[in-house]
Amino acid sequence: MGVVLSEAEWTARRDAHVARVRRWTGPHHERKAAGLKHPVLDFLFSYYSHRPSRLERWHPGPGVVLAGDSARAYLKWPAYRRVDDGVTLDVEAFARDRANTIGFANRLLTATAGRSPRLGCFGLHEWAMVYRQRPDQVRHDAWPLRLGSAGTDRVVESQRVQCGHFDAFRFFTPEARPRNALQPTRETQADLEQPGCLHANMDLFKWAYKLDPATPSELVADCFELALRIRELDMRASPYDLTALGYRPVAIETAEGRAEYVRRQSAFAEAAAPLRTRLIDLTRVLAEGLVTTA
Repeated sequence: MGVVLSEAEWTARRDAHVARVRRWTGPHHERKAAGLKHPVLDFLFSYYSHRPSRLERWHPGPGVVLAGDSARAYLKWPAYRRVDDGVTLDVEAFARDRANTIGFANRLLTATAGRSPRLGCFGLHEWAMVYRQRPDQVRHDAWPLRLGSAGTDRVVESQRVQCGHFDAFRFFTPEARPRNALQPTRETQADLEQPGCLHANMDLFKWAYKLDPATPSELVADCFELALRIRELDMRASPYDLTALGYRPVAIETAEGRAEYVRRQSAFAEAAAPLRTRLIDLTRVLAEGLVTTA
């Protein structure tokens, strides 16, 4: 059946997870109550669909049995079932219910992991999202553009835009789309995503929670934390001036800024690799459950 965790063991892990993620969910709730928005720290809660309350909820993952009376609380979720030693994830039922998601995640993550990182896009996707737009039209209109509208447009026009991530490309302005060296679509996502892409690495958080509650919550939190660090670089290298929030710009319009961006992009690709492997391994475990039910 798998590893059996005593009530003391699994509640300690649960409490540690909750304490860890409340470092982010707590301030987010406070900002929301005050009507404030943070373009870096709130992005993972606004762009992605995983609610803070779901992030705080702890799950052990497949092959773990939760012992003790408190484990009965997990039976309110359909993915769990009772066994002799306690309560565990019903992998076969989960696999039947999420077969398409499991399959797509496995194909996308495996294909991405099999490619070498391509560096040097310099975060121009954020610049392409405001290209030739009026200041009141930009996505984060509460924050000024460092170089102004005309200066921002000149950067886009002077660089080679080569974004292969569909969920970034779909926010390009109509004028910026033809300037992109690639024209990614949802259908070509698995053909184009590569491990040097900041957004592909942020999306590890998405694939972790898309497999919730089968994903061990420690892995979800690891992916969330990496995504938050990547988002900081994403916005520091963007056209927005966020110095008032304490974010020094990575000025990708300069040679020094581009070199810094590539160094950090490479480090994030390295940090993302083991998380991507853990998610691939999870999809394989879940797929085995699907085979069992066939």
